[in-house]
Amino acid sequence: MARFEHAQDIKVGIIGYGGAFNMGKGHMSQLIAQGATPVAVAEPDAARRAVAAEEFPGIETYASGKELLEKSDANFIAIITPHNTHFELAAECLKAGRSVCCEKPLAVTTAHCRELIKLADENNVLLTTYHNRHWDGGICKAMDFVKQGLIGEVVRVDVRTGGHRCPGKSWRGSKSISGGLLYDFGVHFTEYALQLLDDEMVEIFGWARCGYWNDKSPWGDDVNEDEAMAVVRFRGGALYTLRMTSLDPEVDPYSVKVTGTQGTILFSPHGNYRLVSIQHGEKLIAEGQEPPPQWHRFYENVVDHLVNDADLVITAAYATRCIHVLELAGRSAREGRTLPTEMG
Repeated sequence: MARFEHAQDIKVGIIGYGGAFNMGKGHMSQLIAQGATPVAVAEPDAARRAVAAEEFPGIETYASGKELLEKSDANFIAIITPHNTHFELAAECLKAGRSVCCEKPLAVTTAHCRELIKLADENNVLLTTYHNRHWDGGICKAMDFVKQGLIGEVVRVDVRTGGHRCPGKSWRGSKSISGGLLYDFGVHFTEYALQLLDDEMVEIFGWARCGYWNDKSPWGDDVNEDEAMAVVRFRGGALYTLRMTSLDPEVDPYSVKVTGTQGTILFSPHGNYRLVSIQHGEKLIAEGQEPPPQWHRFYENVVDHLVNDADLVITAAYATRCIHVLELAGRSAREGRTLPTEMG
């Protein structure tokens, strides 16, 4: 894969500057902090293009990703758009010889992820996914505990999260656009599990309940599932369960539970942790505030990979495993049967 001599040789383009959380500014700022050069933003909303020009003086602005690719010399593109647009936009960028970082999820299907990996290889460019929460404080703390042997061998990871809320006007409430209830924060939780359970996946069971919000949400019959679940069995016998809900008004204060042969870790993306460890027959309990997230490490690693050939932490193949879990869970729910995985 092509490398850059210096970080400033990485010329950054952003496709998608609207939406919540000001993510476009966040991506550009993090890349600038690593020494990359801001070049261009593509965004159909003229008001958001004006904001980008104000936040990054001198930057080029375009109304579409196609225009950016035709007129800009940006060689690294961050895609920050609704989930169902990721595949087409990323494919266009890769075919144009640009390296790509796609907001999670990389795509909605395993086949699309594999096609993007093929295009990146054919065009000798980088493809990665913005799994910044790989460095959330809670999962980093949990991984430290696991590496210290404080809970023994990990045998199960359980995630339970959500609330009682009707999906609103945001595209994230649309199944056809978002991919479904599991595809938003569920992809982050699944990435947590793949850190904790470093083993081959064997089979996946999915379940979903639909219908309650259909006549209450602006999305009607295209609204996300009321609840959805994925259960993944690994070759060594470990289990990962994920349940996302928009029905349950009473959710656990700790959304992630990691059970091992000698203890349990509980944490959530931002909050407190609780460790219960069995040492020499005695129960030891430790509680505290999770350390702050280290999201800067994502682009720190990407730039180090592009300039110094450092190992890439979030490879496209790794990100595809997350999508495979969510896609097969949806298929399993529709077909009413457990499905074997097509990739470990």
